[in-house]
Amino acid sequence: MADDRIGVGLIGFGLAGRVFHAPLLAARPEFRLFAVSTSRREAVAAELPAAEIAVSPEALFADPRIDLIVIATPNDTHEPLATAALKAGKAVVVDKPFTLDLASARRLLDLARRKDRLLSVFQNRRWDSDFLTVREAIAEGAVGRVVHFESHFDRFRPKVRDRWREGGGPGSGVWFDLGPHLVDQALQLFGLPQDVTASLGALRDGAKADDWAHVVLDYPRRRVVLNASMLAAGGVPSFTIHGDQGSLVKQMPDAQEAQYVAGLRPGAPGWGQDPDPLQIWDAEGRRATRPALAGDHGLYYAAVAKALRGQAANPTPAHEVLGVMGVLEAAIRSAASGTTIAIETLLAPAERAWPPLTKELP
Repeated sequence: MADDRIGVGLIGFGLAGRVFHAPLLAARPEFRLFAVSTSRREAVAAELPAAEIAVSPEALFADPRIDLIVIATPNDTHEPLATAALKAGKAVVVDKPFTLDLASARRLLDLARRKDRLLSVFQNRRWDSDFLTVREAIAEGAVGRVVHFESHFDRFRPKVRDRWREGGGPGSGVWFDLGPHLVDQALQLFGLPQDVTASLGALRDGAKADDWAHVVLDYPRRRVVLNASMLAAGGVPSFTIHGDQGSLVKQMPDAQEAQYVAGLRPGAPGWGQDPDPLQIWDAEGRRATRPALAGDHGLYYAAVAKALRGQAANPTPAHEVLGVMGVLEAAIRSAASGTTIAIETLLAPAERAWPPLTKELP
């Protein structure tokens, strides 16, 4: 690893690469971003003057200075790019969703195992302030046994934009865009559900891909509701949790995405701070509040660095990746068929070994 730092090659400099990955990598002392492969050459030159602009992804794969390839490209390119990077002997971080289906996910994970290379999925929303705050309260037993967990990732974007995420092609739509975050957070808390029931819709004028998703995960004596919408103008809590001893409400979502877009960089004063407290209602209907924990997406890359240096495990091991992909695919099948899909019909027993709640974040 060059000068004791992990050499990085970034593929893609659109929303994911420019707004999320590049700033996070720049803020971590463990990494050095050597080069970026993108058609947005002027943007890279303006924002990352120290980074080289690679003529192609293949140039990154062949660069001996580069230890880690970060893939932040359209969803349907994730599998071929990750395959090529792994075959070149590189470690790989793939933006979510990992792949378009379970079959391709299994192929990639098997290749990484055979090549003995790290393959991780960018699940940065595990380190959102709102999620960390409700996770801590649930783990402490603030509302007893959780019977209803509702998570919203809603936005108000009434006009369909001319971009691949909304174009109707493979991997487009709000479920592939925001669903991986919603599912991963739920599985971090409760493990895999027994069944998945979903409805996906294209509700905006001119919509070519789903822009609304409502998915119910069925657990014994618990229901988890996941919702994503592009037509929610505000007012819906990011989390609502009901237990047998009370309820939790977290109104405002994590602020890090807005901070990235505003030009603030990870590590700056106020980064990840959340002024919106968690509301806690007890069995007698009394309301209390507790301060929200700070969010820090950079901790994902800190965990990746430790894994590459043999100091910790991959923050997204294979069974977790397959668990998320299994629920994503079950929801798509459920919405298409109008039926409930049992997870055991998609995932083998070894792929369902996701420990709930007790797992600590790196």
